[in-house]
Amino acid sequence: EVQVVESGGGLVQAGGSLRLSCAASVSTFDVHAMGWFRQAPGKDREGVSAISSDGSTYYSDSVKGRFAISSGDNAKNTMYLQMNSLKPEDTAIYYCAVSEGIDYFTWNRGQRYHYWGQGTQVTVSS
Repeated sequence: EVQVVESGGGLVQAGGSLRLSCAASVSTFDVHAMGWFRQAPGKDREGVSAISSDGSTYYSDSVKGRFAISSGDNAKNTMYLQMNSLKPEDTAIYYCAVSEGIDYFTWNRGQRYHYWGQGTQVTVSS
């Protein structure tokens, strides 16, 4: 059985902060990376950030310096996305996904991820 569950979305004013959480229960393969993607209305899905089991982290240029990804120290297959200085253009549904492995060239490719959560809405008002 596989479960990927996101939480922590909501409505916030521009300049505010939110923290997203993701917990994955995966029995079919070893999870070595987890990632965050987002999709805004009328736009393609884009990679936001990802973290590997070796501690490597990746960010899109649009969120670098504002968002911080981390893994759960005491819980396997758990990760967080701290989002600061939020902008209206960050408004989207945010999805968590799990992978057997990623690298610098593949972290933001959706096809590298095998299971996805249902998504959590983040809305940033101006």
